[in-house]
Amino acid sequence: MNLKPIVTEKAVMMIERDNTLTFQTSMTAIKKEIKEELEDLLKFKVEKIRTLIRKNKKYVYVKLKGDTLAIDVATKLGLM
Repeated sequence: MNLKPIVTEKAVMMIERDNTLTFQTSMTAIKKEIKEELEDLLKFKVEKIRTLIRKNKKYVYVKLKGDTLAIDVATKLGLM
């Protein structure tokens, strides 16, 4: 699967305010596959996943469990 982190002003606000990371993925990816890949690859627990399809692109909003801070994961990924 192909997950690309999104770094926009809105995405950074969601990291700080909602403990949520934003990714762009392939149109065929399903929530269960995305959750398993993120938990295996980045070693954090996912609370909820929301998807948005806009202009033939699929965006994924990943809310992390309370004990894991999204800003720490974003720093680890090199987004911040």
